[in-house]
Amino acid sequence: MDNRKIIINLKKGNEASFKEVYLNYYDKLINIAKRFNFTVLTPEDFVQETFLRLYNKRELLNEDVLFDKQLYTICKNIIINHLNRENKIIQLDSLKVEIADEEIETGDFEEKREKLYSFIKQLPEQQQKIFTLHKLENLSYKEIASLTELSEKTIANHIYLASKFIRKKIENH
Repeated sequence: MDNRKIIINLKKGNEASFKEVYLNYYDKLINIAKRFNFTVLTPEDFVQETFLRLYNKRELLNEDVLFDKQLYTICKNIIINHLNRENKIIQLDSLKVEIADEEIETGDFEEKREKLYSFIKQLPEQQQKIFTLHKLENLSYKEIASLTELSEKTIANHIYLASKFIRKKIENH
């Protein structure tokens, strides 16, 4: 299929064209995403988000620009946005450590932080992912819902249950 036909068919919502694009570009996008180191999400998560965004914003595709370039740009922007969020978290963590140095011993703070992360790791996989996306990566319920294909109500429930579990663990330690 040529560039213009692909884009026209995608804009029309042609499911067969979308499937063909998915099959032809999935591995290429995975290879792009694997070049980066991520702490929470996997390359597959970024590729899934890329195809989700492609489908949701398909009417914005430009027939005069190579489809490959547009798809790679979507993927690249998603990764860059994530890395920027991750960088903000690292900066925030650094700030927390500096404040902790002034108020309490660093070892005590680090110990508490490690305990918190160990409690997060005890959560069921889906709760862990949702909790981390919301609390550590500052994604909204709506953003998480679109990433996970769950309802915002389900996301809120997972975050509530995860918070309750972690609170209880903290109280017992």
